[in-house]
Amino acid sequence: MEKERGKRRAASEMRPPVGCKRKNPESVLMERADSPVLSCVSLKSDASMEQPIKFREGAFHTDQRDQMEEYSSDLHDKSGLSSILKSLEEKAMKFLKEELKTFVRHLDQNYPECSEPQLEEDNDLDCDGQMQKTSVREVALKITLYILRTMKQNDLADMLEKRQLMLQEFKCKLKKQFECVFEGKAKEGQPTLLSEIYTELYITEGGTGAVNDEHEVRQIETASKKRRTEDTTVKCNDIFKPLCGCETPIRTVLTKGVAGIGKTVSVQKFILDWAEGKANQDVHFIFALPFRDLNLIKGEYSLIELLHHFVPELKSFQSTELFRYKVLFIFDGLDECRLPLDFQNNESWFDVTKKTSLDVLLTNLIKGNLLPSALLWITSRPAAANQIPAKCVYQVTEIRGFSDAQKEEYFRRRFNDQSLASRIITHVKSSRSLFIMCHIPVFCWISATVFQRFFSETDRGEIPRTLTEMYTHFLIFQTSLKNDKYMKNHETKLKEYSKEFLLKLGKLAFDNLEKGNLIFYKQDLTGNGIDVTETSVYSGVCTEVFKEEYGLYQEKVYCFVHLSIQEYLAALYVFLSNSSADLLKTAVNQALKSKNGHLDLYLRFLLGLSTDSSKTLLQRLLGPTKISSDTIKETAQYIKEKIQENLSPERTINLFHCLTELGDNSLVEEVQRYLNSGNISADDLSPAQYSALAFVMLMSDEELDVFDLKKYIRSDKEHCRLLPVVKNSRTALLNSCDLIDINCEVLSSALRSNSSPLRELDLSDNDLKDSGVKLLSAALGDLHCKLKILRLSGCRVTEEGCSYLASALRLNPSHLRELDLSYNHPGDSGVKLLSAVQEDPSCKLEKLHVDHSGECRTRPGLQKCKCLCMFLLIIPLILCYGCIHTIVVMSVAFCTVCRWISMFVFR
Repeated sequence: MEKERGKRRAASEMRPPVGCKRKNPESVLMERADSPVLSCVSLKSDASMEQPIKFREGAFHTDQRDQMEEYSSDLHDKSGLSSILKSLEEKAMKFLKEELKTFVRHLDQNYPECSEPQLEEDNDLDCDGQMQKTSVREVALKITLYILRTMKQNDLADMLEKRQLMLQEFKCKLKKQFECVFEGKAKEGQPTLLSEIYTELYITEGGTGAVNDEHEVRQIETASKKRRTEDTTVKCNDIFKPLCGCETPIRTVLTKGVAGIGKTVSVQKFILDWAEGKANQDVHFIFALPFRDLNLIKGEYSLIELLHHFVPELKSFQSTELFRYKVLFIFDGLDECRLPLDFQNNESWFDVTKKTSLDVLLTNLIKGNLLPSALLWITSRPAAANQIPAKCVYQVTEIRGFSDAQKEEYFRRRFNDQSLASRIITHVKSSRSLFIMCHIPVFCWISATVFQRFFSETDRGEIPRTLTEMYTHFLIFQTSLKNDKYMKNHETKLKEYSKEFLLKLGKLAFDNLEKGNLIFYKQDLTGNGIDVTETSVYSGVCTEVFKEEYGLYQEKVYCFVHLSIQEYLAALYVFLSNSSADLLKTAVNQALKSKNGHLDLYLRFLLGLSTDSSKTLLQRLLGPTKISSDTIKETAQYIKEKIQENLSPERTINLFHCLTELGDNSLVEEVQRYLNSGNISADDLSPAQYSALAFVMLMSDEELDVFDLKKYIRSDKEHCRLLPVVKNSRTALLNSCDLIDINCEVLSSALRSNSSPLRELDLSDNDLKDSGVKLLSAALGDLHCKLKILRLSGCRVTEEGCSYLASALRLNPSHLRELDLSYNHPGDSGVKLLSAVQEDPSCKLEKLHVDHSGECRTRPGLQKCKCLCMFLLIIPLILCYGCIHTIVVMSVAFCTVCRWISMFVFR
């Protein structure tokens, strides 16, 4: 016995006392280096593990007992410690169990596919917390490997170790692939680390995946307004995290954004943060499959073969083993897709090992037939977003680009010379069009490229102030890179070569503008007479304007740096190759026929290129041009005549931008004088001036708190041209303005707008009828719509109109608080429909006015009592002739009485 006690005392003396610093299990494991597990640690034996501390058994001495009682008392006094320890134990066990589930996926061939599409609580952690948790997971892996080896399960340990090592190598490959950014350039030269220049973009929850018919530049102009709306913002790394109050797991996210706004960079940042262990660590594999690369796939593949094609390293996995993990597919650039994506007619497909066409694979993957456990992220320009059926999309987000503050931040971060940055910022702000376009990150880069050289040269000429001048300078600067390098002493030859090449490039741009193609392949170039080797030689233009680059998986593709550059070169091609006297007028007519305005910016560029200032610039590069100054004046007058016509608001607004490009601001200046004077009657304005008034109000930096259309009302209804201003107002008073159902199309567009501040809309006493309410309801049901108060009193709404409104409230129940349908005839059934919706807990409608409803007993607005009012107004005029105040007061009183009487007179 004494011998045993001696051994225990010796062993006790060799251990550090409690409270002294001890090596933790991880540091001990790190000492061994005969196995390649992650950090090259061996866990094949238990010799490296420290023995647990053995507490002494038997009775304590009196002094020891006293110390323990005192210590126990201290523990008791620390309130909640036991509950903390219990919670700690539960959380530790839960964490280990979750990690073990992950490891089982690596080991069990029969483990089912991952069935939890939602992200876990990782996204609640910040970057440091994410990385710490990743480190802890590595420790959990080492413990698991150690235990397996002590159980003599070396084969399982080796398999698990191999799989984890492969996962780490996969992440390392993606990190290397996505850590650099090539701003506006092909993948050559010195790259820039994404982490050094990335600025968090403004991303919002974007409602439905419905297509936006506006031209992208018009969307930018709208979105760049100062925001006072209650947008739901989303961080890039949180796009799969359900919004507040929503418990439904998110499987598929569709992210919209105009060309150059930052969709691809957001994808790049998402993948990089995952690969570096900073976010979304519950996802095991991310597969980035851009549509520009998928376009090149020919023949039939199974889903697993498709992944092997892009990621050959995955061939070590067995056919279905990969899908036991949680995987994320990222399909970037839906607008670049050349596949039909025939969701309606493609056959259903469920087998990941069976071959079929790529279109069938993609549609079934998106629909959830194929690998329903996978997460999907799709990015697209707005015009192409509706290719994905709404029922397949769980959440829509929208990238809005740079805010005004971020625009300045971009220029200050880009230039070390802050004096130069300040000059550029000041000049960009001086031009409304340029400042709006800087909402797009790519346009900020274009502006920085031009102005950096512009303000650095002594003989620089006039500073560009229009979009066309900016792009012309950009083209000249980029072409000069080629000039300086290759043809300093061959100016004549240079112009001929430059013009020939730019015509070819412009033809490619023009021919594909109508088709909506942004990405080109070798066959597209050769079809337009462009030698692929020529693009490499002409380094200036092709590096900065038309890029030759490799897709994500090394397939060569070509593209313009931005859609607006494609539109500019298309205009340049037409301008240089067409000498028709009616060229500009024909282009105006073609652009006006476009429903979605896809030729709007092209028209602006074409007109801008015809001005004297642009011709002077182009002469340096391409020689003399043919359009005369008289033609420009005739075109400006032609545009003014078109503005007089009843065009859509979007087309009218673009025509004013066209006049700006032509240097003719006469209409806008006339309206500004009208606004400044304040004493000119609305009847004095021509229809064109009314449109100019709408343009000025829409382009204003400030939102209108209240827009009262009655201030501008006219008998010829030309005041309806001001309806687009509703989009820039918080409260719109359009009551008693002789509006009809057709006018609701413009209002519907305003209600759908993401950036519109509109919260209250009064349309009372207008002849809208059910057809107008149907148009309004289509917008009310859109999740973009944030309207809180809608007044439709006296608008001839029946049960049919009530059914439209009820459907809209079911689709978008979160915003409308007050609905006034008094003095209509919804009938009992209409009232029941709306009341049933109001009783739904998800519906936020607080006030519903349906009193005085009856069977077709009203007429629209003041027309319902016009004759009676006119008759009764004669009485105060006769009795109180000469007393204007009395006439006004009594007229108002009689009109109110007439409204009530008319309810029973005009049935």
